Amino acid sequence: MPKPADFEDAHRRHWADAEFLYHDRRLANADHLYGIGAECGLKAVMKMFGMRVDKRGAPKDREYMTHMPELWKRFTMFSARYGRQRYLRGFPGGSPFSDWDIGDRYAHREAFQDADVEKHREAARRFYVKIQHLAKGR
Repeated sequence: MPKPADFEDAHRRHWADAEFLYHDRRLANADHLYGIGAECGLKAVMKMFGMRVDKRGAPKDREYMTHMPELWKRFTMFSARYGRQRYLRGFPGGSPFSDWDIGDRYAHREAFQDADVEKHREAARRFYVKIQHLAKGR
């Protein structure tokens, strides 16, 4: 049986681990964790906004059990549906993980370019800052 979901903690944990790997120049796994951490952060924000969760804390609606970049689209629609667009200010514009794919975890480490990882890192950093701010304001 899976452990209970805690999107906010998972977001912080993946960010911290990604930063550790990034500074050790282990870019492939850092990039993967930046994307996973951002996903967890978006789910944490949706939960703060009222996303329905099951008894384990996972989203009840299957549409939110997805990965970037699809999750970003669903997040923006969720925010609009619940009148929370103002909370999107400060988040990266467009889809900051449009070129990130969960399947890249199988890619060879040399496939990860500095510029791509930097872009994902910056987007993940902005998510981290914004989500920490939202969490404090509850």
